[in-house]
Amino acid sequence: MKIRKDWPKLIADFYELRVEQLMDKKIWDIPLIEKDAPLVNVLSILDGKSHVWVVENKEEKKILGVITRHDVLNILLPPRAQYDVFSVPKFRHHDISGRAENVMTRDPVTCKPDQKILEVLQKMIRHRVRRLPVVTSDSKITGEITLKHLIHKYYLASQYYKIVEDEK
Repeated sequence: MKIRKDWPKLIADFYELRVEQLMDKKIWDIPLIEKDAPLVNVLSILDGKSHVWVVENKEEKKILGVITRHDVLNILLPPRAQYDVFSVPKFRHHDISGRAENVMTRDPVTCKPDQKILEVLQKMIRHRVRRLPVVTSDSKITGEITLKHLIHKYYLASQYYKIVEDEK
């Protein structure tokens, strides 16, 4: 496998790109679910996707949270007690009769379309996440950017493909 001789410049250029240049803009293909949707619908989406963005409603697309496959552990595992500081047991378990908002991670880490890719990567590392919704100033989701997507784009660039597609 050939490695580009100009890879230091490639990575520097990659860091300077804006989110809007690399993000997945196909909003119709991004997994969205309304906050009051039944958990069985969440499971249906997670059967094919690694995550689902929870929104207030699908028309406005205001982002409220995210549910990943990992979050579903509390549905699949049997009920168990967790003890807080005062040793009062709390039961952490959800069944599929609940709603999306009951298991979502609230206030997900987001990014703006004009942010640099370096900032996005730093956010991913700092917050230990692999995906960020791209939002407008009023928290409306307009796309997403994932670590998988960034790896794919960087790999293509390392093989002499254009990192940013021409506008049509």
